[in-house]
Amino acid sequence: MTDGHSLVVPVNGLSTHAWVRGQGQPVVIVPGLGCASWMYARLARELARERRVFVYDPPGHGYSEGVRHYPVCISHLTDHLAAWLTRLNLQGVPLLGHSLGGEVIIDLAARYPHLSSALIACAPTGIPENPSVRMQLLRLLRDLPLERPGLLMPGLKAYVHCGVRRMVKLARDQEDHMTGPLLGRVTVPTLLLDGLSDLVIRSWTVRRIQSDIPDAVIRQIPGAPHGLTDTHPKAVASFTLEFLRQQGL
Repeated sequence: MTDGHSLVVPVNGLSTHAWVRGQGQPVVIVPGLGCASWMYARLARELARERRVFVYDPPGHGYSEGVRHYPVCISHLTDHLAAWLTRLNLQGVPLLGHSLGGEVIIDLAARYPHLSSALIACAPTGIPENPSVRMQLLRLLRDLPLERPGLLMPGLKAYVHCGVRRMVKLARDQEDHMTGPLLGRVTVPTLLLDGLSDLVIRSWTVRRIQSDIPDAVIRQIPGAPHGLTDTHPKAVASFTLEFLRQQGL
């Protein structure tokens, strides 16, 4: 990222990084599994036209510190995000999560209801649709040719930094994590963004999540693969900003 600045603070003993750009009311971007802040530069640029954007690096991801035993499950990611939001006095801001980041923000809204005012979940994981880590990998490989070529090297850099062991443990924890009762505890306005060319998270999965979150709405983006935040940043930003204006946020 060339605009904005890095912000590093200690959270639970770990140096935690976020990239900050723009002015106005804040919105926080939470990356997907193994992903890093630099992979969301195109989306952050679009959102920063109207908002102050914080692109958060979860522990063990991007420029944030992690340790061997942490994080290795989704509750670790959620608890750290909650502590980071509190540390920066960002309680009650809108949260935008991509893929596993979408699952994390939904989990946070259910378990820490005071910490978010709205959710935008882009291609969210969250139900046991993927029966194994192997199946998830196969779907990601099929989706890869649909992604923007310019994301390949930044993505590989992020995955290498996160590490195979951590990514596998987090992926395995997805299989039984999200349940109907948990989704039903989400009370903030929720927007689900569905890429119609996504081979990883299918449209029926997004509809299933919608059925369990009261009053959640879906917006579809034609031609968008799993990495819709990078391939279609203008559409994601447009739906996000429109949704937040409708909610008076």
